[in-house]
Amino acid sequence: MFRKLKEDIDVVFERDPAARNRFEVITLYPGFHALLMHRLAHKLRQWNFKWMARFVSHLSRLFTGIEIHPGAVIGRRVFIDHGMGIVIGETAEIGDDCTLYHGVTLGGTSWNKGKRHPTLGKGVVVGAGAKILGPINIGDGAKVGSNAVVVKNVPTGATVVGIPGHVLDPCPEAVIPLAREKPRFNAYAVNGATDDPVEQTVQSLIAHVQESDARMEKLLAQLDKMGINSDADSAAAESWIAPPGKVSGQ
Repeated sequence: MFRKLKEDIDVVFERDPAARNRFEVITLYPGFHALLMHRLAHKLRQWNFKWMARFVSHLSRLFTGIEIHPGAVIGRRVFIDHGMGIVIGETAEIGDDCTLYHGVTLGGTSWNKGKRHPTLGKGVVVGAGAKILGPINIGDGAKVGSNAVVVKNVPTGATVVGIPGHVLDPCPEAVIPLAREKPRFNAYAVNGATDDPVEQTVQSLIAHVQESDARMEKLLAQLDKMGINSDADSAAAESWIAPPGKVSGQ
């Protein structure tokens, strides 16, 4: 128990540069408080004190703004940064070394009993406001961008963004980047080098149009040098194809 408590405190220093000392973490970090109270609530549920477990969970939400159902399974060295507005459902599972930011929802999409909430692998980072819905799996080391809505499985090591969520860079063969490894950690799940494929496609189309316009301008300039009046030829062609009895342009 004390070993897990020490890990929960140490992980704050690893992932939050604003943390100054252990006393500050113990007294002023709601994410730490929420995890501590969840462990108690989860134990009470395992001992079949279900009402008491929900009551502890309710108190935790009241004091921290973080709602974690007592039935949720949370691994070691999980870090909840800021935390306000986080909702974690009854059958959700969170692996070791995960990081969750404020406004994250691990929700269900069914009213049926049984597994209906997501499973997060090891080292997953979930950005602020992201919604992960349904009994889906988020692979080890995956990153979910801020405000993404994820309703399908995410491969190991991939980054998913958008509404609905789409994968940017799946890399199942890559070494799994655990969140506790500082050099591999990306706060809020997406770094500045990440490109959205939709944005890439739009930029490519714009570049193609600009290139076509430039080539057309060069072609018209060459026609002018050869003494060919492209505007006059265009007007003549339009008059030639106009129906009899009609004047072009009218």
